[in-house]
Amino acid sequence: MDISVESLETPALTKAQLAELLFEQIGLNKRESKDMIDAFFDLVSSSLVEGKDVKISGFGNFQIRTKAPRPGRNPRTGEAIPIQARRVVTFHASHKLKEQIQDQDRSA
Repeated sequence: MDISVESLETPALTKAQLAELLFEQIGLNKRESKDMIDAFFDLVSSSLVEGKDVKISGFGNFQIRTKAPRPGRNPRTGEAIPIQARRVVTFHASHKLKEQIQDQDRSA
């Protein structure tokens, strides 16, 4: 099954566009398409909030990383500002995705 995103109007792929692609190319109705996309992103989000890594084979890994507090600086005033400890999401692309991106660059 080949899903085409060539008809997209913007360079960013949105949830609404993903749902539209499911509707057009797979044959789900619009409500099912929207619900499936929402359920997928809700599952990914809730897993990350719980501190679990999300691994999507052939695409990449989303991981939660805890950053330690550190001193920062306001670039306008130069004033020292402490930066609080926080959790951030990182994404690491799979080798398969990296190869696809490199192959696309070579063919362009």
